[in-house]
Amino acid sequence: MNDFQEIADRVRIEALRGEFTDAAMMRDRDRLAALFTLDGALRMPDGAIELIGRDEIRTGGERLQSQWDFFVQNSHPGTIRIDGDAATGRTYMHEVARLLDGRSGLNYAVYHDTYRRTPEGWRFTERVYEIRYADSTPLAGSAPGRDARTDDSGGAGRVGGAAGAGTADASATGAAGAFAAPVPARADDFTAPASAERLERAVTALRANGFAAELLDDAAAARARVKELIPAGAGVFTGASETLRLSGIEADIETGDRYRALRSRVLAMDRATESDRIRRLVATPDVLLASVAAVTETGSLVIASASGSQLPASAGGAARAIWVVGAQKLVPDLDTALRRVERHALPLETVRAQAVYGRPSAVNRLLVLNAEPQPGRGTVLLLREAVGF
Repeated sequence: MNDFQEIADRVRIEALRGEFTDAAMMRDRDRLAALFTLDGALRMPDGAIELIGRDEIRTGGERLQSQWDFFVQNSHPGTIRIDGDAATGRTYMHEVARLLDGRSGLNYAVYHDTYRRTPEGWRFTERVYEIRYADSTPLAGSAPGRDARTDDSGGAGRVGGAAGAGTADASATGAAGAFAAPVPARADDFTAPASAERLERAVTALRANGFAAELLDDAAAARARVKELIPAGAGVFTGASETLRLSGIEADIETGDRYRALRSRVLAMDRATESDRIRRLVATPDVLLASVAAVTETGSLVIASASGSQLPASAGGAARAIWVVGAQKLVPDLDTALRRVERHALPLETVRAQAVYGRPSAVNRLLVLNAEPQPGRGTVLLLREAVGF
């Protein structure tokens, strides 16, 4: 290979790496996938992620990017070693991101690359993402013009309001350092997923307290399990919940004709003339499907509300209740749960309430479910990943 050819190849490989970052930032999944050979691979061992082929890389990017509030990826040139029509290299990464469930942070990483010359030009045959430093400290900044994301602790008691979040799915375009795998939570870090050991302990405690508790991998698994748990034709009221919305569970209930969706029915009713009927529908559905503000390792559920309208169904009014709970909502005890409500859930819910209703939220009602006295009535689907806030 002559010097001119090697220089040209280096320029083209560097352009390929820059194109990857631009496609990630612009959320152009098709363009990003096309930067790989047909059998190319994107691997993130720290997140147990392996995507083979353009289709998997494209769909993996879709899963991740649908969860971003914002994402900034900076790539810095590393080595390139060319050997004919093949090459290897490294790219150094600095990423800053926040997800819709509230988790945020930054990380430094290295892409270990292999490249191949193809009729389309140089393409990745493999990118392996190695995390060198990850910091999940909540970011203080924001994307200009973006509303803060909010969730489903029931802070505003949204029975008559707008519907109210999985998955933080580190897949195709980075952000794996802060989000690909659960990290140990610091004291009062209310965004990090709990460890596997703590989740198992909580499930055991919930079962001992009479709840039918299950530990599931992610929001997709919860979505499938909810379909199994709720019989066709049941009257289902979905509590305002980002967990349910982002996971697709809310849409499963509210669209189609499999269930009698009560939320959409209630939203269409006249508050002035049908308030008593609304109250009864919300308080005593066949099935309540919602989330909580916190779950303790001792097996208690904590639900907060401004109006209290959704609390009777959780407390016992619903014939059956199902709560879908992200791993970041697990706390050691009730004292920590109350801090989570006041310091984490309430501020986020207030931002949402101000945008929707023009007024702040408040913790006017607080429900603590220490046990389920009716065997089989209450089911907790606890996830291994963070969902909602």
